[in-house]
Amino acid sequence: MYLAEELRTSALWHGADYYGIADLAPAREFILAQGGERVARYPRAVVMGIVLQDSLVDLLPEREDPAAAMLYRHNSYDVVNLALDQIALAAANIIQRAGHAALPVPASKRASDEKIASVFSHKLAAHLAGLGWIGKSCLLVTPDHGPRVRWVTVLTDAPLQPTGSPMAERCGTCTQCTDACPARAVTGRVFAENEPREARLDAAACDRYFQEMEKSRGIAVCGMCLYICPHGRKLRGGNGR
Repeated sequence: MYLAEELRTSALWHGADYYGIADLAPAREFILAQGGERVARYPRAVVMGIVLQDSLVDLLPEREDPAAAMLYRHNSYDVVNLALDQIALAAANIIQRAGHAALPVPASKRASDEKIASVFSHKLAAHLAGLGWIGKSCLLVTPDHGPRVRWVTVLTDAPLQPTGSPMAERCGTCTQCTDACPARAVTGRVFAENEPREARLDAAACDRYFQEMEKSRGIAVCGMCLYICPHGRKLRGGNGR
């Protein structure tokens, strides 16, 4: 109990808005397939998130403007990802000092071009910790801020008590993320544990779209599925939100 409280205090002190502990056992086969045994051997995950600034997310419809793209990319990717990695390192240090193993997973680093994925899914950890549900966009959707949150995870063998259980999806019949996707990569299917990611998201199409943007504009920014989600806009008034 003391370790869990120390981790929560550290995460919040370092700037996290979300904190949770996930039992990874129900998803072990998925985790093993994505990251291998070096990742799947950890039974728990400490997951932490930072809420993105609405003023930056609301620039996404203007992403073809280099200035708007730069502001969003720098602050919502570069700055936030670095902050998350520092939060994760602090948590991993606390766990190690307590005598347990800890593996911090980078907030945003691709481990496989073939899978177009990291070694571990942060949104899976947040889902298992009860912090939100995986939406049709394949983003983790929180009740309070929708998908406007970025995540980081520390895998561990510390005997931590899970903070929650998977949340049922609340997307309903909404198709706004599907309709807004310029790459037509979002299929509109509701998340199902027994289906592969490809049933909901054509990651290759999304990746090609980003590569084309890099070539034509020098900076790749999209995030329309993140911007358009009603669960991220409903409490923020103005601009039709």
